[in-house]
Amino acid sequence: MSFLGHVVRFVVSAIVLMLVGFIVPQFAVGGFWSALLLALVIALFGWVIEGIFGKRVTPFGRGIVGFVASVIVIYVAQFIVGGVTVTWLGAILAALVIGIIDLFIPTPFDAGRSKEAR
Repeated sequence: MSFLGHVVRFVVSAIVLMLVGFIVPQFAVGGFWSALLLALVIALFGWVIEGIFGKRVTPFGRGIVGFVASVIVIYVAQFIVGGVTVTWLGAILAALVIGIIDLFIPTPFDAGRSKEAR
């Protein structure tokens, strides 16, 4: 994928995170730059988790383990990115909404997975 393709994917991810911030209670993103940085941090955490545990435990992978990993990643990311406030309930709801949106809009969180892995 080209550099521009990666940039577009992260912008789409930031927009999705801002949308989730409007929909989900107890999940707030301060603005576009916070959402963009949050998308980057979530993607980096996902890459690290995938490297350590394998593809079955990616933060936005399917299944309960992937869901729990995504909740933890979203909750921990708030301590790295300024302007983001998340409670545990907010992280759970955000992971659920992001997972549903992720089915329809491809983001960097699932860019490396093949169709068979979905």
